[in-house]
Amino acid sequence: MRRISNAYYALFTLPTLTAFAIAFFIPFLLGIYLSFTRFTTVTNARWVGLNNYVRAFTENKDFLNAMVFTAKFTLISVVLINLFAFSLALLLTRNVWGRNIFRTTFFMPNLIGGIVLGYIWLLIINGVLYRFQVDITFSAKYGFWGLVIVTNWQMVGYMMVIYIASIQSIPPELVEAAQIDGANPRQVLFNITIPLVTPAFTICTFLTLANSFKLFDQNLALTRGAPGKATAMMALDIYNSFYGTTGYEGVGQAKAVVFFLLVGIIVLVQLLLSRSKEMEN
Repeated sequence: MRRISNAYYALFTLPTLTAFAIAFFIPFLLGIYLSFTRFTTVTNARWVGLNNYVRAFTENKDFLNAMVFTAKFTLISVVLINLFAFSLALLLTRNVWGRNIFRTTFFMPNLIGGIVLGYIWLLIINGVLYRFQVDITFSAKYGFWGLVIVTNWQMVGYMMVIYIASIQSIPPELVEAAQIDGANPRQVLFNITIPLVTPAFTICTFLTLANSFKLFDQNLALTRGAPGKATAMMALDIYNSFYGTTGYEGVGQAKAVVFFLLVGIIVLVQLLLSRSKEMEN
């Protein structure tokens, strides 16, 4: 029976593994190889070694500037999204009138595609800024905070749902016992609620960190990197390198590999630190 079960297991997993290999694994390996070549198509790739990686960092400062801009944006977004999401979750797990309606309303922006969302908010933000004779591309700080606002508006509701599920899993007996012992709401929050929802913090921090670093469509719709390339994030800079100038395809591919390694390392470190915090709690 075990032999038959293993045969069926292989049979049913083969289509998924084949699709994964064709759509992800093989292109991933091919992309790493192409980052060491000069090419315009896959068939005319010519090996140039580390030249593309050197050009990515030394030919101009666009990639380095995009890294700094992305790091600042990610730091602000991760903090604000989780702060707003957790605050809303605390509010909407109480006996508030219409809380289910509010939960649905806050979650709905997550269902809108990034490009559509970006163009909608472009109209809204520019409609406000036009009163002051400027638009979102007038200054890098306008583009920065515009991206922060759009990202928060889209992701807060999704993270809120995760926090709500975690808060509702807290045994009410613990809260009641603490209140009987004289604990005030602040003590309940910091000594019971927050320690017990640490796994939710781990999940939400991982999701917001990864999504903020990989942000592309809202950046493309809102600013396209303007003014100049001051608001170009890493994903948009890679896109511009690969598709913007002939002869830079290999450089764009090298940037993509660096981007993958950077995001992978940061997310892995965050998960390890969060898991260790969970173990302490």
